[in-house]
Amino acid sequence: MSTLELLDELGFEACAVVLGPEGVREQRGDLDLPRPWRSVTKTLTGLATAIALQEGRVDLDDPAGPEGSTLRHLLAHASGYFYESARTLQAPGLRRHYSNYGIDEAARHVERATGYDFGDWVLEKVADPLGMTHLDWGGSPSVGAVGPIAELGLFAAEVLRPTLLEPEWSRELTTAHFPKLVGIMPGFGKQTPNPFGLGFEIRGDKSPHWTGIRNSPSTVGHFGMRGTAFWVDPEADLALVIGSAHDFCDAHREVMPRLGDAVLAAHAR
Repeated sequence: MSTLELLDELGFEACAVVLGPEGVREQRGDLDLPRPWRSVTKTLTGLATAIALQEGRVDLDDPAGPEGSTLRHLLAHASGYFYESARTLQAPGLRRHYSNYGIDEAARHVERATGYDFGDWVLEKVADPLGMTHLDWGGSPSVGAVGPIAELGLFAAEVLRPTLLEPEWSRELTTAHFPKLVGIMPGFGKQTPNPFGLGFEIRGDKSPHWTGIRNSPSTVGHFGMRGTAFWVDPEADLALVIGSAHDFCDAHREVMPRLGDAVLAAHAR
């Protein structure tokens, strides 16, 4: 039995691909259907910004966002911005407030520093080198990407074995910034702490969570509210990418952790 047969328990159409460092280990469903990535888009924005950091175009300590905030605060959901507005809940660095607006503001900072439209920057620096030829950027650096799961798999493979970033910047991308901050994880409630990297969620010791119990604390990735998700577990040397035809719901919360554990049991090194 394929571990990915667990997708059938979602009760609606879904697809997935398991990746090791050598490539595809297992796949199921329609990987070529364009799907909205929603908040998974934030990881593309994080990687594209890390390339700007690597090129010296921006610095994580650049002032950006509300008073006292930096580019680092924006990318790590620590600026104090509301979810989708320029209003602030509190001063930067005090709590993890998940914010689409903050990610979009980080992209605007990169635009000003590089002179590029941010979508063009993502396509030139990330999508084109990785062969993501069907990615539709869609305008919003926090939620706008649309594309097939096969191409999200190319992105996950890059996170698993980086080629676009030097080790220093790859670590910055996927290491927790302001690691002790408490916050609400959308769909899963208060997490103490609630670690995030630069646009990437970090599993840490979060519970409940959408990844498996077997996933290491260093697992990184993201899920989107339109039913797309991926994780990369560096200790297991594996990635799992999922797409579905339903908004994120209780079925995802119940099946995805079991699917992650089954994949790790079958494929972890």
